[in-house]
Parts: sequence; C-alpha cells; structure tokens
Amino acid sequence: MNAEQPLRRTKIVATLGPATDAPGMLERLIAEGVDVVRLNLSHGQPQDHRARAMAVRAAAEAAGREVGILADLQGPKIRIEKFANGPVELQPGDPFVLDCAPGAPPGDATRVGVSYHELPNDVAAGDVLLLDDGLVALRVLAVEGAQVRCEVLIGGRLSDRKGLNRQGGGLSVAALSDKDRADIKLAAEIGADFLAVSFVRSAQDMEQARRLLREADGHAALVAKIERADAIAVLGEIIDASDAVMVARGDLGVEIGDAELPGLQKKIIREAVARNRAVITATQMLQSMVTAPIPTRAEVLDVANAVIDGTDAVMLSQETAAGAHPDIAVAAMRRICLGAERQFEPKEELNGIAHRLDRADQAIALAAMVLAGQLGVRALIALTESGATAQWLSRYRSAVPIFALSPSADARRRMLLLRDVQPVAFNEVSQSSAANAREAVRQLFALGKLAEGDRVVLTQGDRVGAGGGTNTLKLLLVGAEGIVESLRDL
Repeated sequence: MNAEQPLRRTKIVATLGPATDAPGMLERLIAEGVDVVRLNLSHGQPQDHRARAMAVRAAAEAAGREVGILADLQGPKIRIEKFANGPVELQPGDPFVLDCAPGAPPGDATRVGVSYHELPNDVAAGDVLLLDDGLVALRVLAVEGAQVRCEVLIGGRLSDRKGLNRQGGGLSVAALSDKDRADIKLAAEIGADFLAVSFVRSAQDMEQARRLLREADGHAALVAKIERADAIAVLGEIIDASDAVMVARGDLGVEIGDAELPGLQKKIIREAVARNRAVITATQMLQSMVTAPIPTRAEVLDVANAVIDGTDAVMLSQETAAGAHPDIAVAAMRRICLGAERQFEPKEELNGIAHRLDRADQAIALAAMVLAGQLGVRALIALTESGATAQWLSRYRSAVPIFALSPSADARRRMLLLRDVQPVAFNEVSQSSAANAREAVRQLFALGKLAEGDRVVLTQGDRVGAGGGTNTLKLLLVGAEGIVESLRDL
C-alpha cells in the first residue's frame, strides 16, 4: 500500500450546488477524495441536475476515478406558505393560526397557510408542532375546519416555506409526491447510481419507489432516508426493503427530540450493518464550515463517533452545496475519517456474529474474514460481477482492506458506498478461474496496492462471468512482479 496516501475506509458523500459549480471546484472535490456526489432534487431545475451529472461523469473520467451519483428526492416535506410582507417575529403566548385551506392568503404575524391541506385531520388539541427544524414551536389549541388554532410555545423569526413537523411524528402524508414521481424519471434519465427516498414510513414506500424506478428503466440502488419517528417502529422492514439507509438527522431530530438522536443513530448504523445494508450518516456534520475554513471540535467528534460506530459513509450537505470552502470541507472530512479509523476496533471474534448464513457468497465472506484475522492477510480480493460478495465482506468490519474487481462500471459505482471496499475495473482474461486470480493479483501489484511477500485472500466463482456465483476462496502469496507463488508455510 502507498504509505504516503493512507487508504481511507469510510466513504464521503458531498452535495453539489451553486458553490460547486465554480470553475475547477468539482475537480478539486474529486481530488480531495469524494466518493459519491449528491444531487438534491429539492432545489434547482431538471436542466441543472442534468448538467451537474454530465460534469461529474466527465470529471471522474478525466481523473481516472470512479465517482457515484446519488439523486435525493424532495419527498412530501410539509411546509408553511409565504408571508405577505416578509419574515415575522412570534412571541411566546401569541395566538397563531395554521390555515390549511387551498388558496389561503399570504400570511402575517397571526396566521400563515400550510402546503399540507390534510393537517387538520392529523392533529388534535395538545399536540406540539415544530417549525423551521424546531426553532419555533406551537401548541395546538383547537382544530376548526381547515384552521389549526395554536399558541406559540417557542417564539422566533419565521420566514417563507419553512418545514413543519409534529413532535413524535404521526403525519400521514404519502412518501412520494407528484414531483418525486417526475424526479424518479429524471434520476433514471441521468443514470443515477443511488436514489434516496425521503420521509419513508414503511417498506411499501421503498417498494413503490423501486417499481417506479424500474418502470423508468433506472437501475439505481435505493436509499431509505430515516427521518420520521414513524419509521423507527418498522426500521428492520424498511432496511430490508432498501439497498442502503441514511440517518437523516435534521427532521428525525425534530420529531424524536435531540436527546434521543445519538442513541438512535447508533441503533440505525448497527441494524443496517447487521442486515447487510450500507448506511450513510448525514446532516450538519461540519455545519460551521459553511462559512469557516476549519470545523469545530464538536463537529470533529461527531464525525469521528459515526466512523467509530461503523457508518459506511458520511455526508456533507450545505457545507459543499452552498459553503464558502467546499473543497476544504471535503479535505477536513477526509482527515477526520482517517484519524477516527485509526481508533476503530475491528471485530476479532466472528463465530458469534449475528449474520445468519443463508447463501454461499455469505459463507465465503465469513470464511475469508476468519482467515484474514488469523493469518495476517494484507488484503481481501473479491472478483465479483454484481458486488454482492464485496458487500458481505464489508459487513464484517475487519481491519483488512477489500479490493472489489468487477467488469461492470455500474456495479463498481454502487460499491462506492461500502466501507472498506475499493472498486477496481477488471476484465477476465481467461475461462480459467486460476488464470483470472493470478491476473487480479498482478493488476493490484502494478497499481501499488500489493507488495512482494503479501498474503491475500481471494474470492471468486468457478463459473467465469456468472453473476451471484461466488463459491471459491483462495489463500495466495504475492511474489516478485506480482506473480502468485505457492504458500510454503503459514
């Protein structure tokens, strides 16, 4: 391995926006180590997202890198409407009306319209409604027709189109809006590698999104954003119905309360890993870097704790989309991840691991990890068509890097969210699995990933070119010029 450039195991997702459109900025983000870029479909026009997706593909190719694209649906976020004369100041104890009638007039200091017209059916006297990520709080006094009459609990400045949540969750708005359905088609058109579904409440929400994506001829992996209190009761079902999950801490923290968020973040990470899914930790990770050139110590600890807990990826939002220093924010994230990874304690005991062995590739992955832990293996090499074996390997969270060699660019980009996994382009040279194994070792040696004397564990299928057929494990020794030698002893 190249000692001058430590191998980072945790992946970095960065959101694109006006700040990354500056000349040369996208190239700098890629140079700093971004693995996946996020297109936030809540903002901008379709032509903006098409242009950014094309720019990412071109910049990644020019850099000789794989960079994935994550299209993030807006979802049915409930928002207040606009005010007639700009922002208003609410004081504790003030009466305030949420007018849910279609065509409600522009708001003032006593009332404002709401985009979700069914809100009166979902709330009752005594409920607490949170505006602008909880900066303003209202207690419901009564529901009268289309009007929800409230008293201000926590006052503050309130401006146009701020989000609205019910403390504890329970709003019944559907997961996919009409805009989302159109944006799913857009995601398929631009060839997004990941599609994030916002405000998921059930496995059925994910199944519906997957069906619409496939109907649009899209092949992205689906990411469930966990940001509703309702989702927690069926968390396992949602994870199983998804390819990855995101701990979306903004709205989730508003609904469940800040005090519950740290423990829940750890639970989601743990559940995702146990169920063989990738997990992204997101929202305000380096928020101060929207304006500042260095993060706060609290932010450093936040990112580091997520890494130590085992998250696959960490995400930057406003820090890169609209921040003053997008590339510096990515560099800071990379630096923090590397530092935290040095503190990460891999699982030493795999026999009691929670995974149930249902498949051959899963059993091969576990056996590979046992060998790696016992024999001082330098790397795990997975020859894979779809990336499934590499994903299983990454779930066991060892200290050994995983090189996933695949002929499929789509599969390689989908593996970019997997912790410890480094995708590498590879085409079989023979119908002989032994010849392909030797070529894989030679290629990694030529790339500087392996050195003479390294032991490696290699997994592959004995049917060359067949997806889902990993059934073979080999323990190999790297010789001079990357030539595979026989293991004379252990």
